[in-house]
Amino acid sequence: MYKVTSKLKIVAFALMIFGAVLTAVGFWQMPGSEEEVKEMLATEAAAHGGGHGAVEDNHSSAVDDHAVSGHATTSDHHSEGHATSHEDEHAEHVYHQLSNKPWAAVYVAAFFFFMIGLGTLAFHAVQKAAQAGWSPVLFRVMEGISSYILPGGIIMFVLLLLSGFHINHLFVWMEEGIDVVGHENYDAIVAGKVGYLNVPFWLFRAGAFLVGWNLYRWNIRKFGLKQDEAKDGDIAWYKKGFKHSAMFLVFFIVTESIMSWDWIMSFDPHWFSTLFGWYVFASMFVSGITTIALITIFLKSKGYLEFVNDSHIHDLAKFMFGVSIFWTYLWFSQFMLIWYSNIPEEVTYFVTRIEDYNILFFGMVAINFLFPLLILMNSDFKRVNWFVVTAGLFIILGHYLDIYVMVMPATVGESWFIGFPEIGAFLFFAGLFILYVFNTISKAPLLAKGDPYLGESKHFHY
Repeated sequence: MYKVTSKLKIVAFALMIFGAVLTAVGFWQMPGSEEEVKEMLATEAAAHGGGHGAVEDNHSSAVDDHAVSGHATTSDHHSEGHATSHEDEHAEHVYHQLSNKPWAAVYVAAFFFFMIGLGTLAFHAVQKAAQAGWSPVLFRVMEGISSYILPGGIIMFVLLLLSGFHINHLFVWMEEGIDVVGHENYDAIVAGKVGYLNVPFWLFRAGAFLVGWNLYRWNIRKFGLKQDEAKDGDIAWYKKGFKHSAMFLVFFIVTESIMSWDWIMSFDPHWFSTLFGWYVFASMFVSGITTIALITIFLKSKGYLEFVNDSHIHDLAKFMFGVSIFWTYLWFSQFMLIWYSNIPEEVTYFVTRIEDYNILFFGMVAINFLFPLLILMNSDFKRVNWFVVTAGLFIILGHYLDIYVMVMPATVGESWFIGFPEIGAFLFFAGLFILYVFNTISKAPLLAKGDPYLGESKHFHY
């Protein structure tokens, strides 16, 4: 049996503590008022002044001289009032963006690590339903990673609750009066969706999905451990696992799509894409498979999982490669069709990301496509651990950026930058993920000895 080392615990707790401190600093740096934002903008304008600033100064001076000479007109007063109003609106806009920034950073990191656990759970269910012969030696690793959806799911639900109770303002469609005709926040498009996009129903769906996913995770873990204790030839618990996995996959593919609409796509409530559920699925699936490979290689380097051989690593790397290409296909399909049709309600999603997040937007596409392609295309490289680890680290980074680019433009807009809350939240959830996953792995033998396909898996060669 694997035992969590004190060194690993220290690393996990250090990540959590350091990450929590950085995240707290991010919240502390939130602007306290719009006046504070105005001062900040004025300071930035002075620091980046020059031609534009001189023009504004000359314009102000001309207005003042004109007023002193007694020839001020209604137009002059209107211009000054309009400029002041525009300045106030801009300050209010930036204030809301900066106030959202630490909340959005926590949301991105929380969702990213949660989706790794959920993607792993889906991959585990696929292996069970397919009655795959190569993978049973990896089942305990899959169970360990997927166990994170319990704490991760609770954290996600708390974040959704905080949004629903207006503790933060990440979701635009939750604004007061947005569906009330005549209200200053009224939005006709969102008002037409309130039958679906309303907080009680939204939270109910989230709770139902989390319960369903965790129920399957708990059952498949229990069935696997019970099968280990079964007498020779008795595979009743294995059959239960097979049936539950087949039913779960039907439940999962529907609920995962709805979850992606609710938790990610509704940040941009005017925009929609029929491919979005598949797109998010591909991201979580490849992230989960990559994490399986990384943890498997780590455990094997420590002398565990002696039955895992190069062929198992090769198969995991094949999935990493294949799903990365599938993700790229979905990204291109979604982007190309929306760009080509050029419908305002659809294209605005990509316009904001290209204009304000250009480097990150296209950079994450390059990372998620080129690195898996170049590193893992060669069949021999898929058997070399350090090649797989290198590709895996790029995949994890790339798909974190993918989630970041999904969330930030709608919540933070052009006021984004990688700062304390982004780094801190990622480190905190990475530490929590490591601690919880390895603790779960340590609670059961690393070999699912009761699985009827274990013999085939032990001697798997490709």
